[in-house]
Amino acid sequence: MSLTTKSAGSGKYKKIAMSSKEYKQFAKNREPSRSVGKNCLRAFLVGGGICLIGQCVQNMFMHYFKMSQTQAGNPTVAVMILLAVILTCLGVYDKLAQWAGAGSAVPVTGFANSMCSAALEHRSEGLVLGVGGHMFRLAGSVIVFGTVAAFFVGIVHLILGTGGQ
Repeated sequence: MSLTTKSAGSGKYKKIAMSSKEYKQFAKNREPSRSVGKNCLRAFLVGGGICLIGQCVQNMFMHYFKMSQTQAGNPTVAVMILLAVILTCLGVYDKLAQWAGAGSAVPVTGFANSMCSAALEHRSEGLVLGVGGHMFRLAGSVIVFGTVAAFFVGIVHLILGTGGQ
């Protein structure tokens, strides 16, 4: 394996031959350090904050529209998706995701962000082939695996006889 480096002063590049082990060590020395504790705290705070906002939205539907907790669930999810899409379009959600890491991947808002990002990125290719084709590239796998998982959970539920009949 060879690596090209710039010589000091001359401005010319020269090739340096190194083994795979030497290259791994070279790359490891230049890799930025990661603070696991700080990353976990950020993820916890942002993920918890997203969940807190969702709970506040649900409580708003329950209080102002006199809905039960079950009835308030669907409009709460819709509002959270709408908020995630708006923040993605404004570029705020992506900056939050960079800072928070996995904390911004709370299922509903993270999924909405990823679909909206794909749609925005490929909008110049047209609505069908660009937005539709690339947006559902991610969604397709999630929907397929979700459906397959639900099928197997249903089979287990049927075999164990825990149906609510």
